[in-house]
Amino acid sequence: MSEPQFTHLDDAGRAHMVDVTAKDVTHRRAVARCVVRMKPETVAAITAGEMRKGDVLAVARVAGIQAAKRTSDMIPLCHPLMVGAVSVGFEPGVDHIAITAEVEVADRTGVEMEALHACSVAALTIYDMCKSADRAMVIDDLTLWEKSGGRSGVFQRVADGPTGE
Repeated sequence: MSEPQFTHLDDAGRAHMVDVTAKDVTHRRAVARCVVRMKPETVAAITAGEMRKGDVLAVARVAGIQAAKRTSDMIPLCHPLMVGAVSVGFEPGVDHIAITAEVEVADRTGVEMEALHACSVAALTIYDMCKSADRAMVIDDLTLWEKSGGRSGVFQRVADGPTGE
């Protein structure tokens, strides 16, 4: 197995932004997921619209979309992208809310970081809006689930590990 190549380091080991100008513009898509674990009564209050700060999932969705669009402002070596589409969805369970973010772009570099950033900011927004009711919430399992487009091809994660690498 060959050593990994860290493209964000130059020959002297210094961080730099990768030059993507010679890459082809292609359709790229990424899906990320995470989970916010909480008390069952917190999930019930969120889904019933009973949290004092308002519609938690609506605010978290907007926060996730905004995060995807502003990823390069927060992650130093990410390229600014003209994001074409972002969706943030929620699946409440008994003691958690699962979050899925999907991001698409036609550009020279992928949108994995945008999808991960959208998920994490949506989760943080849920925490912020619900912390007065449940300070023991845990944000967990932030993971890239799918990615397509570009030279590296398709990646899909399965429940017990990655495939397609």
